Amino acid sequence: MGIRVFSFLVALLLLASPVIQIVRCQSEADVDAIEVVERDDLGIVGDDTQVFGDGTLSAASGIDTTCVFPKNAAKLVSAGEVTEILVGMHNEGELTLNVIAMHGSLHLPYDHNMLVQNLTMQEFFNASVPFAAQATFPYNFAVSKFLQPGLFDLVGTIVYEIDQQRYQSVFYNGTIEVVEAGNFLSIESVFLVTLGAALIGLFGLWAYGELQRFSKKTKSVPKVEVGTRATDADMDEWLQGTAYAQSLSNKSKKKK
Repeated sequence: MGIRVFSFLVALLLLASPVIQIVRCQSEADVDAIEVVERDDLGIVGDDTQVFGDGTLSAASGIDTTCVFPKNAAKLVSAGEVTEILVGMHNEGELTLNVIAMHGSLHLPYDHNMLVQNLTMQEFFNASVPFAAQATFPYNFAVSKFLQPGLFDLVGTIVYEIDQQRYQSVFYNGTIEVVEAGNFLSIESVFLVTLGAALIGLFGLWAYGELQRFSKKTKSVPKVEVGTRATDADMDEWLQGTAYAQSLSNKSKKKK
């Protein structure tokens, strides 16, 4: 019975689990109209703008990049809303570099050849990092509000120029979780919580059944009464011939 209940629950939860669907659509006008107010030398261009380079640019030696999601350690991205990444660059080379643009793309986590969405490309004007110095640049992006919540891989790239030669470095290549706007729990989290609750309930039913079975076995065991006749007979035989036995005999005769 327990195995059947377990199989039914697992099948039901698997049928209810979210299936990631890829929705390709153009970015909305409100995404294109994002303004970056942190610096005057930044500009936002649409998703349809051609990315600098043909994808064959390499990273320059001596250039280190890093990034952080401010106040978002879980890397949760609300669909249709702006998410900010702070990109840090450390120029350990011998020449000043000029930052040209940053852009990103969204891919399926198990196959980067499957492009889900090209994210906003952000141009820079008069942004430079001198040699032996470091600087931080904001990158704001928004995924489509029609994108199905789930796990995706984000690839963020920064394009820069050194001595009129263009390079690019990947500042982030990892997994993010897209959630519905205004929702604190993702579908995957709800599924895991539901699965855990179902397993705990199933274990409770199994433990209750085992307890009931043990109680029935305990009640069905017959009680064995231990008599005292054999013990009294053995005691009388052992006391025969003693003063105690004679006193008992005299008492019994007087009663008669």
